Amino acid sequence: MFRRASPPPDPATLRIERLVVASEGRPIAWPVLQRAFELARPAGASVRVVSIARVWGTAMGFPNPALNPTRREWDAQRLQVREACEALRKAGFEASAQVIGTRKAARRILGEAKRFRADAIVMGADPKRTIVGDFLWSQEPYRVARRARVPVYLVPLDGS
Repeated sequence: MFRRASPPPDPATLRIERLVVASEGRPIAWPVLQRAFELARPAGASVRVVSIARVWGTAMGFPNPALNPTRREWDAQRLQVREACEALRKAGFEASAQVIGTRKAARRILGEAKRFRADAIVMGADPKRTIVGDFLWSQEPYRVARRARVPVYLVPLDGS
């Protein structure tokens, strides 16, 4: 929990053939896609867009359908990944997408990156907060960066 993620290596030193653009539910911002273009362009990488539809927990240890994402939340996530895929395809990349419902976003993003055999992950991130911030959903990109075995490029986003 207290381990800091080491900074990712210089992209010029890597050959990225498979890239994951991930979101823990927030909209995939244009600066995140620009960073993905920069990383994927040298090798013509194929890109996988992954977004998380948040499951809000359990009720007394048992799954509860009322805590699952609503149809509107699923649709919003699907639209978000579809738009990101279209932007990637327009830029000339092979792109695919997936929306996953889970309570453990970092674990599922890393699992999807492993299944895709990704060489790197790109995510948008709020400014890093103190220890209390580690318990917030908005800090999920930092958990991904700490646990990943591939480079994670976090793109700072403003708070708006």
